Amino acid sequence: MLENPEAPQLGDDTVRIIPLGGLGEVGRNCNVLEYHGQLVVVDCGVLFPEESQPGVDLILPDLTYLKDRVNDIQAIVLTHGHEDHIGGVPYLLKLRPDIPIIGSQLTIAFTEAKLVEHRIKPHSFVVQEGDTEQVGPFQMEFIAVTHSIPDALAVFVRTPEGNIFITGDFKMDQLPLDGRLTDLRAFARAGEEGVDLFMCDSTNAEVPGFIRSESEIGPVIDEVFARSTGQIVAATFSSHVHRVQLVLNAAAHYGRKVAFVGRSMTRNMTIAADLGYLDIPEGTVVDLNVMPSLEPAQRVYMATGSQGEPMAVLSRLANKAHPKISLERGDTVLMTASLIPGNENSVFTLINGLMKLGTNVVYSGNAKVHVSGHSAQGELSYAYNILEPAYAMPIHGEVRHQLANGKIAVQTGVDAKNVIIAQNGSVVDMHDGECGVVGSILFHNIYVDGSSIDDITESDLKDRQILSNEGFVSVFAVVDAKNAQIISRPQIQARAVAEDESVFDEILPAVTDALQDVLDRNGDTYQMQQAMRHALGRWIARRLKRAPMIVPTVVEV
Repeated sequence: MLENPEAPQLGDDTVRIIPLGGLGEVGRNCNVLEYHGQLVVVDCGVLFPEESQPGVDLILPDLTYLKDRVNDIQAIVLTHGHEDHIGGVPYLLKLRPDIPIIGSQLTIAFTEAKLVEHRIKPHSFVVQEGDTEQVGPFQMEFIAVTHSIPDALAVFVRTPEGNIFITGDFKMDQLPLDGRLTDLRAFARAGEEGVDLFMCDSTNAEVPGFIRSESEIGPVIDEVFARSTGQIVAATFSSHVHRVQLVLNAAAHYGRKVAFVGRSMTRNMTIAADLGYLDIPEGTVVDLNVMPSLEPAQRVYMATGSQGEPMAVLSRLANKAHPKISLERGDTVLMTASLIPGNENSVFTLINGLMKLGTNVVYSGNAKVHVSGHSAQGELSYAYNILEPAYAMPIHGEVRHQLANGKIAVQTGVDAKNVIIAQNGSVVDMHDGECGVVGSILFHNIYVDGSSIDDITESDLKDRQILSNEGFVSVFAVVDAKNAQIISRPQIQARAVAEDESVFDEILPAVTDALQDVLDRNGDTYQMQQAMRHALGRWIARRLKRAPMIVPTVVEV
């Protein structure tokens, strides 16, 4: 929750920018632009939960700000088709299904496929690089950028109060697999026209130099295939079309067959192939059910689960729980995806589990099997030098990434006082080309837990953490309050606290005495329960060095 929930009323001559996600974190990217009472939402992604958020499926942008203003939303503009930029779209459209969605062909296709699962029929509009569209009060020019997914776009937004350049996620790969370069000529034209506010991807702002080209991964994957004698399981994100293409090329070269495994992988690669973004060598891809008829040295499984997700294909393989695939000693697992911050423990637990099965695990820690889709310091410097923005607002990254991006802005000529390190919920106003934070809105995490949306609170998560880490203890007693008598003395039951419940026999007399003391003082039921809780809790902390959830129950008869 932000400390200052106040923001001035928006004037007619001011453009307002409010980030609803993606600042101070890696994920759920979402920015709202407002002018003359009309809103445009640029990206609406999700954030995946960390271990400290047990039971949570997804974390959404804080859509509270938009709930009462859904009729003011002119469009949702999507920069590319990754989950952290499109995953929240279904939840926003549940507030108003007819909001237009604007994006490139592949981005729209991935989004529409997702919306089918939510039974939402979208109003979609496909744009391509070079197009300029009037979106509500904003004129938007779409510019090609290279990323780890095809068809990514930056957006140059023209307004009467100044121009805004939003990169989306981007890098400057000079040898992209699809030949689609980041359009630096369009960057230069925007710079010549004038960029008042530069909203720039910060994810790799701490990384020196330049990001390697995707084309450099091909020979590494080829080498893995050349030395593998058993099955190969290749894992990456289900939207990483370029990486899947490299695996398909290697499989075709070495006479192997590929089966897509996992619903999202199968769905996305089918879409990419149908639209011409994925070139499948003839006869290379087969149905999963065909694989048992092939020799192990002919099999390649293209799967998801590179982040250690418990229900994804790789985790099920590590736990010997997949119904159709089993790993044998000598098989190879190729994990060719980046490690998302916060997933370290899950990923390394997965790798250890796979290695215990005797598989050869190839991942970014022991081979150069991944390149990032985000610009490093060298590329960011180029972007700043080409655009020469008056103001810089680093987006898409943790605070350390934003600060590193801001430092690059200053080094390339942006005035230090014009670097805006905003956070989720910050209100940034632009008037006559001048920008600054003018306040903030209330902001909180919206958790998706099964079919529940925004019903899980931070208190609920704290309780879940206690249950997960410390266990659960219940204490139950029956009393006759009128006569100040204990009818049934306290009974203690525990889960995941002590190996032998008989250890609680030691504290039962003290818990009973605490209960009787409240009865003698004519205390109410709540006081009796709290007395038992405190007596038991202090003993467990001292004796067992634990802090479990304690649930006391007193029944009066």
